[in-house]
Amino acid sequence: MNAQQLSERLARVASFVPEGARVADIGSDHAYLPCYLVANGKARAAVAGEVVKGPYESAWHQVREEGLEDRITVRLADGLRAIEPEDQIDTVTIAGMGGSLIRSILENGKEALTGVKTLVLQSNIHARTLREWAEQHNWRIADEAILEENRKIYEVLVLQPSQTPVSFTAEEKLLGPVLMKERSDVFRRKWTGEIMQWRRVLHSMKEAEATPELQARRMQLEENISMAEGVMRGEDTERI
Repeated sequence: MNAQQLSERLARVASFVPEGARVADIGSDHAYLPCYLVANGKARAAVAGEVVKGPYESAWHQVREEGLEDRITVRLADGLRAIEPEDQIDTVTIAGMGGSLIRSILENGKEALTGVKTLVLQSNIHARTLREWAEQHNWRIADEAILEENRKIYEVLVLQPSQTPVSFTAEEKLLGPVLMKERSDVFRRKWTGEIMQWRRVLHSMKEAEATPELQARRMQLEENISMAEGVMRGEDTERI
């Protein structure tokens, strides 16, 4: 992978960036994504943000190698603190992290999201927590994608600010409102595997002491299995 040829995962993220965007890529690593977007004319300008010095230096060298210093700014900063008002950022991408870390970045820097019209979030795990954050902060899910690369499954969420209250069902938070309608082969593989894992965990709980915490965990797993199996069968679900 390089700035000219992205991985399938990052290419999917890039596909959701609006034409002519001003992008902040948070946790940019080698800055492949912003370099690709700017070099191919999809983004007018970009900020590559990194909190760790090593990746920050890699990003800076990549931008300089591509000759894009005039349109891509590389900043050493924690999360959304990489964004400054004069950047006029309208699109934020955060890719290659767990959902909980992405949520923490959004929550800790939400003041920087003023004026942002699109969030493209690619989580390695726990996409559910991003949907919960979106509901709490009135961001609607404009699109979603699920893909498999190198035997790992990733989800991509595209969020846009909503002028009206946002609400998702329990099924939509767990499985994704767009993804659960499409029920692609990758989607089915993911949730078949999750159901099998949940059942193994439930089985391992049988001999454990029935504490209130364990009982709550058991009920949550049973609810997850019921929801996932219902969607896999194509059953209509009630709004919760």
